[in-house]
Amino acid sequence: MDAASRNKFDDRGARSFSLDRRFLHDLADAALGAARRAGADYADIRLGETRWERLSARDDRLENLTESALRGFGVRVLKAGCWGFFGSTGLSREAVIDGVETALANAGAVAPIQPRPIVIEALPGIEAEWAMPLGLDPFAVETGTKADFLFAVNAAARDAGADFCFSAYAGAREERLFASSNGSRILQTRTRVHPWFQVTAVDKSAGRFATRDSLVPARGAGWEYVEACGLAEEARRGSADARRKLGAKPAQARVCDIVLDPSNLFLTIHETVGHSTELDRVLGWEANFAGTSFVKPHMLGGLRFGSELMTIVADRTQEGGLSTVAFDDDGAPAAAADFPIVEKGLLKNFQMALGQAHLVGLESSNGCAYADLPCSFPIQRMPNISLAPNPETCTREDLFADVEDGIYVVGAGSWSIDQQRDNFQFGGQLFYEIKNGALGEMVQGAAYQGRTLQFWNALDGLGDASTYQLNGTFFCGKAEPMQLAPVSHGAPAARFRKVQTLNTDAGAA
Repeated sequence: MDAASRNKFDDRGARSFSLDRRFLHDLADAALGAARRAGADYADIRLGETRWERLSARDDRLENLTESALRGFGVRVLKAGCWGFFGSTGLSREAVIDGVETALANAGAVAPIQPRPIVIEALPGIEAEWAMPLGLDPFAVETGTKADFLFAVNAAARDAGADFCFSAYAGAREERLFASSNGSRILQTRTRVHPWFQVTAVDKSAGRFATRDSLVPARGAGWEYVEACGLAEEARRGSADARRKLGAKPAQARVCDIVLDPSNLFLTIHETVGHSTELDRVLGWEANFAGTSFVKPHMLGGLRFGSELMTIVADRTQEGGLSTVAFDDDGAPAAAADFPIVEKGLLKNFQMALGQAHLVGLESSNGCAYADLPCSFPIQRMPNISLAPNPETCTREDLFADVEDGIYVVGAGSWSIDQQRDNFQFGGQLFYEIKNGALGEMVQGAAYQGRTLQFWNALDGLGDASTYQLNGTFFCGKAEPMQLAPVSHGAPAARFRKVQTLNTDAGAA
C-alpha cells in the first residue's frame, strides 16, 4: 500500500479509502479481461476489506476485545444464462484469474439443473467514488478510550440502582471496489457503530430479576455518534426502569388496542414487511432464517397489505441509515432503491437484485443487492425500509387519547415468526397501560401476536414526523452460508386496534 493511498483524507477529515486504488483496479482489469476472453456474457468483481471491532464490559471489567479484518475478492460471471461465482481472501493477479476460471466452471456445472436462464438488465457503466460522511473514524480511536466509555456507562447504571450492567460496542468499516464488464468502476467506504447495554436489577428477597436493554440505535456514523448518543444517561434511566419492572404488576392477557413506539415497531416492520417482500423469498429461492413468504408474485399491485395509513418506503439515502450507500453491490445507484413497497396499504414493489426482475415480468432490479464480505456472493438484501409518518399532526398523546384500554410497547424484545412471515409474536422492553386516553402505570411480561395482513390492516393511528425515529440492526442473517447485513428501519409511533396481547408467563386469554 503506498503512502498516498494510506493517508488520503476527504474534505470531512475522515479517511475515505485506505486500500491501494491502482492495485485494486489492476486486479479488476485482469479479472474482467479473463472473463471476456473466456466468452462470459457478463462479469463483475468486488475487491476490498471489511474490518470489525468488538468490545464488551461487565461492570468494571473488560470481558472481550476482538479486532478482525478480511481482505479478498468475489468474481461473478454470467454465461449461457447461468451464474458462476468464486470468492477468496487472496488478493493477487494469479488468484483473481484462477477465480474467473473457477467461476466459469461453476456456471457450466449449474447449466444442467438451471430451470430457466438468468436474464439481467443492462446497467449503465458508472465511474464514481463515495465515502460516507464521517466525523471521527472509530478505528482511529484508542481502545482505552472505548473501554473507558463502557466503564462509564456501567458505573452510571450502578449509581442509578442497577445490580449489574453489561455494555458493548461494535464498529465496522467496509471498503470496496466494484467493477463490471459494463464499464463500472465504483469505490465506496462506509462505517457503522453500535453502542449498547443491558442493565439488571435483582430482588434478592423474592429471588427475581429484571433487565432493560438500551434503546440507542445503531448508526451509519463515526465515533462522534457514540460520544453524543447519551448512553450513560440512558443507562441511568434504564436502571430505574428495571427496578420498576420488578414491582410492576403482570400484564393482563386480552384483546386490546396497542400503541407501538418506533423503538419496537422497527423490528415488526423488519420481520413482517421487510422479509416478506424480498423477491428471492417470494420465489422460494431463499428459505433460511424463518423461511419463504406468504406473498406471491401475482399479488403485486393488488394485495391489501394494510390500512390506507400504511406506506412503507425503501431508500439508501437516510442520514445515518445502516443501508445508506451510494451504490448497491450490483452497481445500481441509490436512486434505484427509492421506491414504495406498500403504498396506502397496497403492495407495490418487491425488493430485487440483479437477474430477478424478469422472473416477475418487470424490466429492472431496484438496488437491493449486498454481499457482507468482498468474497461473498451478492444476494438480495434490504435497503433502509421505513414506515412513512403521518403528514397530519398526530402526537403520541393523540394516539393515546382514543384508547380506552390498551398497552404502549417500548423497545425491541423477543421475536418469533413462522416460516411464511405470517403468524408472529413480539415482545418489548417496557410496557405501560393506556387507560381512558392516558398513559398509565408500567406492567411487565407482555407480548403481542397476530397475522401480518390482519395486523397491518388494524393500523388506524399514525404518529407524525415528531414521533419518527430511525432504528435498526447490525446483524440480519440470511442465506447459506449465512451472510450478516446491517439495515435501518424508520417509523413513527403507531396505533393498532384489537390486537391479541398476552402475559408471557401465563399465555393468551
